[in-house]
Amino acid sequence: MGSFSIWHWLIVLLVVVLIFGTKKLKNLGSDLGGAVKGFKDGVKEGGDSVSPAGSTVDSKRVAGETIDVEAKEKTPR
Repeated sequence: MGSFSIWHWLIVLLVVVLIFGTKKLKNLGSDLGGAVKGFKDGVKEGGDSVSPAGSTVDSKRVAGETIDVEAKEKTPR
């Protein structure tokens, strides 16, 4: 039992194309690409926000001020 050769993968690809057709595979590829792009954008936007409650981070430095993650309510400035 070894890894599959290139011929095995070509036969699998041929069977998949015959079953689904090239148009469905093209649509599937573009949908998958859009989903990956949306995920990357969400990760970029999520990196800018404050970490959620229940995080294991003890404190954060933001713009020169220390914020305690375990604070229960927001205090006015």
